[in-house]
This record gives sequence, structure tokens and C-alpha cells, in this order.
Amino acid sequence: MLTSILQVILLIFIVLMIFNVIIFVHELGHFLAAKWRGLQVDRFQIWFGRPIWKKTIGGVQYGLGWIPAGGFVALPQMAPMESIEGSNEQRAPLPPISAMDKIIVAFAGPLFSMLLALIAAVAVWKVGKPADFIPTTVVGFVEPDSPAAAAGILVGDRILAINGKPVDGFAGSLDSITEQIILSRGEKLRVQIQRESMPKPLEIATGFEREESKWFQRSGLRQIGISASRPAVIGAVVENSPAEKAGLKPNDEIVAVDGSPLLSVEQLSYLLKKGDWKAVQLSIKDPQGAVREVLVAPKKPITPKDSEPRIGIVWDFSRDADTTIVHPKPFKQVADSLEMMWVTITGVSSPTSGLGVDHLSGPVGIAKLIYQLLQTEDGWRRILAFMVLFNVNLAVLNMLPFPVLDGGHITLAILEKIARRPVQARPLEVIQTACALALISLMLYITSKDIGDGFGRGGSGSSNKMIFEPN
Repeated sequence: MLTSILQVILLIFIVLMIFNVIIFVHELGHFLAAKWRGLQVDRFQIWFGRPIWKKTIGGVQYGLGWIPAGGFVALPQMAPMESIEGSNEQRAPLPPISAMDKIIVAFAGPLFSMLLALIAAVAVWKVGKPADFIPTTVVGFVEPDSPAAAAGILVGDRILAINGKPVDGFAGSLDSITEQIILSRGEKLRVQIQRESMPKPLEIATGFEREESKWFQRSGLRQIGISASRPAVIGAVVENSPAEKAGLKPNDEIVAVDGSPLLSVEQLSYLLKKGDWKAVQLSIKDPQGAVREVLVAPKKPITPKDSEPRIGIVWDFSRDADTTIVHPKPFKQVADSLEMMWVTITGVSSPTSGLGVDHLSGPVGIAKLIYQLLQTEDGWRRILAFMVLFNVNLAVLNMLPFPVLDGGHITLAILEKIARRPVQARPLEVIQTACALALISLMLYITSKDIGDGFGRGGSGSSNKMIFEPN
């Protein structure tokens, strides 16, 4: 128990350190550029809010805020940012700086974030990362009464393209089937399939549905009700379960149910439910390739209390994906991250897309993702790859021409250069405050979804553990 607690504390500490490194490098860009251009630097703070730790060195106050979201370098000669950074100390007016100085200092933060992304990409290129890619494009299960079933998609169909775009694998890249469905636009999807009984590809139009969600959760993503063809490999057998009594063991693979080939674990759940939870004959292939027949009758577990009858298997989904260590070139990683960000931004802003602002992730969601990645095999490699994506996102988002972002500072400096005079302080202060409040409100909204998704969707806890009553 103590070991588990210490492990959780260590993982949380690592997550915070990763965040701090990312933020520190971005703000370090502003800091070094400001020093280079001779600007007055009041504070260099990681995280927002009143400092919980601070120290003044060389006239600069270094500190750590109490709100774990972002950071800043207080530069009074730039556009005022009191709405986020707090008021600066009273002093005599400072000499004005040129518009070019403002542009250089503002641009330095995103530049350092992009450089950190490139450094992480070089590290990934050298040490590699798991491919985390499901290569099959064959449908292993079609949910009854789903849009795919209504459109006529069948088990065994090989999907070739969605909305005219060729697909590559079932999940794991922007060109994969799952991602193409999620990112689709409009009310219909055109799915091109290859069916063994037909000599030529067939194009099928299908609608989509969304997973139900509560008001405090993110809205469901688009899905059509299909699953990939994948081996039904047992990862663990629950104690006192029907599977344990039938002699099933980890690494066994269920290859057939009542004589019919099994193409996915979802198919097994459907067959058990369709058979009114009666006993079924399973064909089991052990790791040595020997096949045996067993009879298993599903049984309702004690927990989860609202669970349907189960046979007591925890599946090994690691066999689904290709986790081969790959070594993508650094600039290819950065380019892929830029493409993913472009697709996300255009999807969120499009009225015909299934994506919304609530599908973005804030600090809590990102921290949860890093925490989960750290617990996986080769998690540190996945973290390096995530560092590329995250820093590219940080650089690009900060270049948007929004007044409280670096891009806003650059835009104001360009306007100042054109008008040949500084922007008036009072209107700028009002705009900065309004935009800061809007940004904070957006962050709070997204964070509420990060937290809300942990209750009932993707949440974890002892209540989800499968327990059978001993006989």
C-alpha cells in the first residue's frame, strides 16, 4: 500500500516537472530576449496567481504561483498584462522601446517552444517511440442497430477510404479509420469497402452517432458502430469467475464461439448477450498453438453492481496495436504535429464538424494524459513524443493574434509601427482585461470537462473492479 502511494506521488511529481520544464523554456525565451534587447524585467514566474515562493535576484523577482496553468515574464515596457500577471511596482516611467524590440521579445517564447519540440523530436528519432498503430482495416464487428449496420457494412469488409480519402489502419494516425470518422464533416460519411464476394470496391453512405454524455462531460465523438478485427487474447482471468473454473489462462486466445470464428472481443460480448447469457463452447488456442474446447456459462459479478453477466476475462489489447519502436525523422514529427493542430483548429471552428471547444484539453487533461503515459511500457518514449506535439501546440497557439498571447503583442507592435505611435494605454488595458477574462473562462470551462470526464467516462476506481462471489 505504501509503495503504491509513493509511486503515485512520484508520478505526480514527474508530471509537474514536465509541465514546469515546458513552461520554463517558453518563458526563458521571453526573458533572454528581453535581457538582450535591454528591457526592464520585473518578474519571472512559473504558474499564475500570488507567488507561493519568490526570490529577488539582480532586481528580478523569480517565483512560483499557486495556479498551475502557464507562466509569465513581467515586462512593463511591453503591453500591460496586469490582469494576468498582477500589478507591477510603482516606479518612474520607463523609456519606451521600439516596435521591433516588442516583436522580438514576443516571438522568442514561441521560438523557444518550437526549439524544445525539435530537441524532443531529435531525441525521439534517436531512441525511438512505439508506433501505437492498429494496422488492420478489416471490420471485426458491426454493432446491431448502428449506423454502419443500417448502411449495410458487414463483418469482414475491408475499408479502403472514407469520404474519398484512403485510410491507413484502424486507429493511431490522422489517416486511420477511427480518426477519419471522428474528424469527418457533414451529416453523411462515404465509406469505400472491399468485400470478398464482390470483384469491385463498393461505396456505402452511412450516418453516425455519438456516445451519450452527461452535461458535465465532453460531448461524444462521432462513431458508426464498427470495431477492428483483432485477436481475443486473454490478459488476466478474474478469481472465482466462470473463465477461471473453465481453466482459461492469460495469453490464451479465443478463436471461435460455438464453432464460428471469433474476429473481435466485441463480437464475443454480442454473442453472449444474444444467447441470453447461456453456456457457450469456446475454442481456445494456447501460446503453443494447441486448440482445446471448453464450455463456459456467463455469471453476474458482485461488482460492478450494474454489470451484465460476464465470463471474467480481462483482455490483452496490447496485441491489437503495432508497438514496434519506430524512429521518425525530427522534421517529420514537427510537420505531423502541425498538421494535427491544423486539423483540430479547423475542426473546432467548423459548424459541420463533430469537434467542439469542449474536446480541447486544459492543464488537468494534459496532466492526466501524461500520468497515464508514464504508467505504460515505454512510457518515457511516449512522453518524449508527446513533448513534440505539446510544444508545437504551445508555440502555434501563442502566435494567434489574441491580445493576451504573444501573437497579440506582435500584432499590437505591428500596428504601432504602422501608426508610428503607441497604442493608447486605457483602451488597451480594457481590451487586455476582457481578453484575459475570456481566456480564463475558456480554461475553466475546458478544465471542468477534463474533470467531468473522470466521472462515468474513463474514470477509474475500485467500483469498476470485477469481483465474483466465491462458490
